[in-house]
Amino acid sequence: MTEFSLEQFSLGGKVAVVTGAGGRGNSIGRAYAKGLASAGASVVVADLNLEGANAVADEITSSGGSAIAVAVDVAEEASTKAMAAAATEAFGGVDILVNNAALMVDISYDSLETVGMEEWRKAFSVNLDGALLCSRAVVPSMRERGGGAIVNQTSGGAFPASGLYGVTKLALVGLTTSLAKQFGKDNITCNAIAPGNVASDAGKMLAPDGSPFLQFLENVVATKAQGQPDELVGTLLLLCSDAGKWITGQTINVDGGWIMRS
Repeated sequence: MTEFSLEQFSLGGKVAVVTGAGGRGNSIGRAYAKGLASAGASVVVADLNLEGANAVADEITSSGGSAIAVAVDVAEEASTKAMAAAATEAFGGVDILVNNAALMVDISYDSLETVGMEEWRKAFSVNLDGALLCSRAVVPSMRERGGGAIVNQTSGGAFPASGLYGVTKLALVGLTTSLAKQFGKDNITCNAIAPGNVASDAGKMLAPDGSPFLQFLENVVATKAQGQPDELVGTLLLLCSDAGKWITGQTINVDGGWIMRS
């Protein structure tokens, strides 16, 4: 019997890919990339915005960590395969994939009765198809290395889903359970994190200070209504490390007690 130790949270020798990690300044992706690096992982900072990805990778390396920046369009299969190849070339393979890239600010919040089908398909191509394509791209490497961890970024806005964004994120929950079942025998886990309202740069664009939505959350959330990107990192490290290797197919709400389940 193996006794628990804090060393089980270490990611030393692991390689992590974080998509959407070079986007808007104070972002969840940036917090994830830096958190994984602080736990010892070599990090592939992947984003459509290569300049932003380089900035985050530079933050990591300047603090003594190991990171590279890679441009990726998660909705394009060839681009996701190139991302996986870059990770293998730089660090030897992939152990961890964080499917964080998503459309949130740049998405239609129209009624589902009127939202254009082109916008609908674009949202799904990034928020759902992107997670599938990135997972397909890295799973062969994970198998070769004896297993791995996939973490999808869903949202408290999926419970219940009330618009296009929420529907894409609820669909991602379904993808999470499907991948967990299919890859479990390969020692690959797949889980999801569902953040509440986060005071990232993107989050503040959608819900500025004093907005009606924040006032609503103040009335319904058990603790504080808004968190910081770094407050999601602890859950991520659990799901990516040996400490959480018996967890799969789960969606963990990190939201101060907004979404509660019996």
